Amino acid sequence: MNWLTDYKIPIGNIAEDVFDWLQSNGGWFFDGMADFGGWLIDSLLWLLQTPNPLIIVALFGLLSFWLQRSWKLTLFVVLGFLFIINQGYWEEMTESLTLVLSACIVCMAIGVPIGIAAAHRPKVYAFLQPVLDLMQTLPTFVYLIPAIVFFGIGMVPGLLATVIFVLPAPIRLTYLGVSSTPKSLLEAADAFGATGSQKLWKVELPYALPQIMAGLNQTIMLSLSMVVIAALVGADGLGVPVVRALNQVNTALGFESGFIIVVVAIILDRVLRVGQRKKA
Repeated sequence: MNWLTDYKIPIGNIAEDVFDWLQSNGGWFFDGMADFGGWLIDSLLWLLQTPNPLIIVALFGLLSFWLQRSWKLTLFVVLGFLFIINQGYWEEMTESLTLVLSACIVCMAIGVPIGIAAAHRPKVYAFLQPVLDLMQTLPTFVYLIPAIVFFGIGMVPGLLATVIFVLPAPIRLTYLGVSSTPKSLLEAADAFGATGSQKLWKVELPYALPQIMAGLNQTIMLSLSMVVIAALVGADGLGVPVVRALNQVNTALGFESGFIIVVVAIILDRVLRVGQRKKA
């Protein structure tokens, strides 16, 4: 089999050449991305860390009641955040929540329009499908390499790796929601003389809203799953004590920080199930 290995396709070398070219010629673009990412992260951190933690807990409780109309869930959210404060992980939790919210803002702002365009143009989705498969199946640690090359160490490269890993979810679910709009609804809109934009805003998006919200929920859950990996490139948050516990083989620290991540994930998942309200 030497004849086959002697003519190895230089995928790694090609990728390295592409990144070198981007680093040499696209510095202005990546500097702009870094500035925007840094501004977004700093703004959200300021909003979450400046007020007294009890004020943030109360606001999350009000938000959960407004979205779900359940006093039981509201009580669970409040007790969950009070437990995080009790364990001494409030600052780390706000840093991880900042990374999650930043990733959600970027992913939904990019993913929803792309999903809508793909639903209206099948050839676009046919082109995107293998790209999305690659983004979701490529080991997440691989994303950290170009993130470090272009943005150095800190929260911004963690945000970039998270966005690349999470972005396929809102694209796929938005595409699914819009493309599954019943033809009868679209024909009725045409019969009433609706324009393309009117059909989008008044028929397709309302019908696809549950799928879009499912995409938001998946975006948040997948972003939260990246906090430990993001810590490897210097991102602050709950991933830092997990990595420290791994390095020190510290069972207590690892269980504490891991359990806090689970609590945050459950809170965000329950609060954002907008389409599944239950009467208390």
